[in-house]
Amino acid sequence: MDHDVYDGDVYDGADASGVYNGMAATRLDGVAWQKSRHSNSQGSCVEFARLPGGEVAVRNSRFPDGPALVYTRAEIEAMLLGVKDGEFDHLVVG
Repeated sequence: MDHDVYDGDVYDGADASGVYNGMAATRLDGVAWQKSRHSNSQGSCVEFARLPGGEVAVRNSRFPDGPALVYTRAEIEAMLLGVKDGEFDHLVVG
């Protein structure tokens, strides 16, 4: 999957459904966005949506009209395993 961000209407790196990394999240029709129950009340959280082709889209809840980053299931699985193992804990330690 191509991970270049593109702002135009047509992108050669799009998959058969027209999904590409960096597309406007609002163009992902019919997906259910989900955020963690640990998200704060100010809406500062990351939201995920499973796409029909099996990929996972990620967006910033503060900017729901902004870009969606699109990852493969394998990429999301690797990230989740790293989170569960504490590999990224240093990013939030104050």
